[in-house]
Amino acid sequence: QVQLVESGGGLVQAGGSLRLSCAASGSIGIISNMGWYRQAPGKQREAVAVISRGGATNYSYSVKGRFTISRDNAKNTAYLQMASLKPEDTAVYYCNVPYGSINYWGRGTQVTVSS
Repeated sequence: QVQLVESGGGLVQAGGSLRLSCAASGSIGIISNMGWYRQAPGKQREAVAVISRGGATNYSYSVKGRFTISRDNAKNTAYLQMASLKPEDTAVYYCNVPYGSINYWGRGTQVTVSS
């Protein structure tokens, strides 16, 4: 059983920055990958960034160069530093952890970017 709690969302003007956090807890051992996904109304959920336990990262084309994913393995926490935000970044952002053959999701945190 893994619980994921996201925080850090909010309302920001275009060009601004936000930092999201995802804290994992429960009866967990080694977590391989941790990732951030987002979903806007009427659209499919899409991967934003993924980080391995060793620190290797992958980003979607739309956020590469603007967002940075990181993690603290001792705290079982992942972060998403978002800069140069655009209105099209507006979405609910979800933390994702594949563990023990199950895909775990947080409840999400809303990010709204005004023009």
